[in-house]
Amino acid sequence: MKPTFRKLPVLAAMVAASTMLAACQQSIPKEALDLKQVTVEKRQRQTRHFDTLEEEKLLSASAAVLQDLGFSLDESETDLGVIVGSKDRDATEAGQVVGAVVVAVLFGVATPIDDRQKIRVSLVTRPLPGDGERTAVRVTFQRIVWNTQNVVSRAEPLDDPELYQEFFDRLSQSVFLEAHEV
Repeated sequence: MKPTFRKLPVLAAMVAASTMLAACQQSIPKEALDLKQVTVEKRQRQTRHFDTLEEEKLLSASAAVLQDLGFSLDESETDLGVIVGSKDRDATEAGQVVGAVVVAVLFGVATPIDDRQKIRVSLVTRPLPGDGERTAVRVTFQRIVWNTQNVVSRAEPLDDPELYQEFFDRLSQSVFLEAHEV
Protein backbone atom coordinates (compact mmCIF):
# COMPACT_ATOMS: atom_id res chain seq x y z
CA MET A 1 0.00 0.00 0.00
CA LYS A 2 1.14 3.46 -0.84
CA PRO A 3 0.69 6.29 1.64
CA THR A 4 -2.03 8.87 0.78
CA PHE A 5 0.05 11.87 1.71
CA ARG A 6 -0.53 13.37 -1.76
CA LYS A 7 -4.24 13.85 -1.00
CA LEU A 8 -3.51 15.66 2.25
CA PRO A 9 -2.70 19.08 0.62
CA VAL A 10 -5.91 18.89 -1.46
CA LEU A 11 -7.96 18.09 1.65
CA ALA A 12 -6.30 20.91 3.60
CA ALA A 13 -7.01 23.37 0.76
CA MET A 14 -10.69 22.37 0.70
CA VAL A 15 -11.04 22.81 4.47
CA ALA A 16 -9.32 26.22 4.30
CA ALA A 17 -11.55 27.36 1.42
CA SER A 18 -14.75 26.31 3.17
CA THR A 19 -13.62 28.03 6.40
CA MET A 20 -12.91 31.26 4.51
CA LEU A 21 -16.29 31.13 2.75
CA ALA A 22 -18.09 30.58 6.05
CA ALA A 23 -16.25 33.56 7.54
CA CYS A 24 -17.51 35.78 4.67
CA GLN A 25 -21.15 35.23 5.60
CA GLN A 26 -22.70 38.41 6.97
CA SER A 27 -26.01 39.06 8.61
CA ILE A 28 -28.56 41.53 7.25
CA PRO A 29 -28.16 44.94 8.89
CA LYS A 30 -31.23 46.01 10.90
CA GLU A 31 -31.63 49.26 8.94
CA ALA A 32 -32.02 47.28 5.68
CA LEU A 33 -35.44 46.11 6.86
CA ASP A 34 -36.66 49.58 7.88
CA LEU A 35 -39.01 51.34 5.49
CA LYS A 36 -37.74 54.69 4.33
CA GLN A 37 -40.04 57.69 4.71
CA VAL A 38 -40.30 58.02 0.91
CA THR A 39 -41.57 54.43 0.68
CA VAL A 40 -44.15 55.05 3.39
CA GLU A 41 -45.37 58.19 1.60
CA LYS A 42 -45.69 56.32 -1.72
CA ARG A 43 -47.72 53.56 -0.10
CA GLN A 44 -50.00 56.12 1.54
CA ARG A 45 -50.53 57.80 -1.82
CA GLN A 46 -51.28 54.43 -3.47
CA THR A 47 -53.67 53.08 -0.82
CA ARG A 48 -57.13 54.02 0.44
CA HIS A 49 -59.39 52.30 2.93
CA PHE A 50 -63.10 51.78 2.28
CA ASP A 51 -65.78 51.02 4.88
CA THR A 52 -66.92 47.74 3.34
CA LEU A 53 -65.99 44.10 3.24
CA GLU A 54 -67.58 43.60 -0.16
CA GLU A 55 -64.42 43.16 -2.20
CA GLU A 56 -66.35 42.12 -5.30
CA LYS A 57 -68.20 45.45 -5.38
CA LEU A 58 -64.94 47.34 -4.81
CA LEU A 59 -63.32 45.42 -7.66
CA SER A 60 -66.30 46.06 -9.91
CA ALA A 61 -66.22 49.78 -9.15
CA SER A 62 -62.43 49.83 -9.65
CA ALA A 63 -62.73 48.09 -13.01
CA ALA A 64 -65.34 50.63 -14.12
CA VAL A 65 -63.11 53.55 -13.10
CA LEU A 66 -60.10 52.08 -14.91
CA GLN A 67 -62.15 51.58 -18.05
CA ASP A 68 -63.44 55.17 -17.79
CA LEU A 69 -59.79 56.26 -17.65
CA GLY A 70 -59.11 54.40 -20.91
CA PHE A 71 -57.53 51.23 -19.56
CA SER A 72 -58.24 47.79 -20.99
CA LEU A 73 -58.49 45.08 -18.36
CA ASP A 74 -55.76 42.52 -19.06
CA GLU A 75 -56.29 40.29 -16.04
CA SER A 76 -58.82 40.07 -13.25
CA GLU A 77 -59.00 37.60 -10.40
CA THR A 78 -61.82 38.45 -8.01
CA ASP A 79 -60.99 35.61 -5.59
CA LEU A 80 -57.54 37.14 -5.08
CA GLY A 81 -58.68 40.76 -5.30
CA VAL A 82 -56.46 41.64 -8.28
CA ILE A 83 -56.98 43.69 -11.46
CA VAL A 84 -54.28 44.45 -14.04
CA GLY A 85 -54.90 46.81 -16.93
CA SER A 86 -53.04 48.74 -19.59
CA LYS A 87 -53.37 51.38 -22.26
CA ASP A 88 -51.14 52.35 -25.16
CA ARG A 89 -50.19 55.98 -25.73
CA ASP A 90 -47.89 58.05 -27.89
CA ALA A 91 -44.62 58.88 -26.13
CA THR A 92 -43.19 61.40 -28.58
CA GLU A 93 -41.86 64.51 -26.85
CA ALA A 94 -41.17 67.70 -28.80
CA GLY A 95 -37.84 68.29 -27.00
CA GLN A 96 -36.51 64.90 -28.04
CA VAL A 97 -37.56 65.45 -31.66
CA VAL A 98 -35.81 68.84 -31.77
CA GLY A 99 -32.68 67.35 -30.18
CA ALA A 100 -32.63 64.46 -32.66
CA VAL A 101 -32.98 66.88 -35.59
CA VAL A 102 -30.13 69.06 -34.29
CA VAL A 103 -27.86 66.04 -33.81
CA ALA A 104 -28.76 64.75 -37.28
CA VAL A 105 -28.00 68.12 -38.92
CA LEU A 106 -24.76 68.75 -37.02
CA PHE A 107 -23.30 65.25 -36.99
CA GLY A 108 -25.25 63.33 -39.62
CA VAL A 109 -26.26 60.72 -37.04
CA ALA A 110 -29.81 59.52 -36.48
CA THR A 111 -30.70 59.29 -32.80
CA PRO A 112 -33.65 57.24 -31.58
CA ILE A 113 -36.44 59.10 -29.80
CA ASP A 114 -39.29 57.86 -27.62
CA ASP A 115 -42.09 56.58 -29.81
CA ARG A 116 -44.80 54.74 -27.89
CA GLN A 117 -45.59 53.75 -24.34
CA LYS A 118 -47.72 51.27 -22.45
CA ILE A 119 -49.15 52.49 -19.19
CA ARG A 120 -49.92 49.63 -16.81
CA VAL A 121 -52.02 49.63 -13.69
CA SER A 122 -52.14 47.04 -10.92
CA LEU A 123 -54.86 47.09 -8.30
CA VAL A 124 -55.12 44.87 -5.23
CA THR A 125 -57.80 44.73 -2.54
CA ARG A 126 -57.48 43.14 0.88
CA PRO A 127 -59.55 43.13 4.05
CA LEU A 128 -57.85 45.00 6.87
CA PRO A 129 -56.91 42.60 9.67
CA GLY A 130 -58.53 43.14 13.03
CA ASP A 131 -60.77 45.87 11.65
CA GLY A 132 -63.57 43.62 10.47
CA GLU A 133 -65.35 46.35 8.52
CA ARG A 134 -62.83 47.86 6.09
CA THR A 135 -61.00 46.93 2.92
CA ALA A 136 -57.77 48.44 1.58
CA VAL A 137 -57.37 49.21 -2.11
CA ARG A 138 -53.85 49.73 -3.42
CA VAL A 139 -53.19 50.85 -6.98
CA THR A 140 -49.89 51.40 -8.77
CA PHE A 141 -49.20 52.87 -12.20
CA GLN A 142 -46.13 52.16 -14.31
CA ARG A 143 -45.05 52.90 -17.85
CA ILE A 144 -42.83 51.22 -20.39
CA VAL A 145 -41.50 53.39 -23.24
CA TRP A 146 -40.18 52.11 -26.57
CA ASN A 147 -38.06 54.25 -28.89
CA THR A 148 -38.11 54.46 -32.69
CA GLN A 149 -35.73 51.48 -32.84
CA ASN A 150 -38.30 49.39 -30.92
CA VAL A 151 -36.03 49.18 -27.86
CA VAL A 152 -37.29 49.83 -24.34
CA SER A 153 -35.85 53.21 -23.40
CA ARG A 154 -37.57 53.53 -20.02
CA ALA A 155 -39.54 51.44 -17.55
CA GLU A 156 -40.60 53.47 -14.55
CA PRO A 157 -43.27 53.84 -11.89
CA LEU A 158 -45.61 56.81 -12.17
CA ASP A 159 -45.61 58.64 -8.85
CA ASP A 160 -47.62 61.76 -9.69
CA PRO A 161 -49.83 62.45 -6.64
CA GLU A 162 -52.55 63.96 -8.87
CA LEU A 163 -52.85 60.69 -10.81
CA TYR A 164 -53.55 58.74 -7.62
CA GLN A 165 -55.83 61.44 -6.23
CA GLU A 166 -57.91 61.46 -9.43
CA PHE A 167 -58.20 57.68 -9.42
CA PHE A 168 -59.31 57.49 -5.78
CA ASP A 169 -61.72 60.43 -6.15
CA ARG A 170 -63.41 58.62 -9.03
CA LEU A 171 -63.37 55.32 -7.15
CA SER A 172 -64.98 56.93 -4.09
CA GLN A 173 -67.75 58.34 -6.28
CA SER A 174 -68.23 55.00 -8.01
CA VAL A 175 -68.38 53.11 -4.68
CA PHE A 176 -70.91 55.64 -3.36
CA LEU A 177 -73.09 55.32 -6.46
CA GLU A 178 -72.89 51.53 -6.40
CA ALA A 179 -73.74 51.40 -2.68
CA HIS A 180 -76.82 53.53 -3.28
CA GLU A 181 -77.65 51.67 -6.51
CA VAL A 182 -77.71 54.87 -8.53
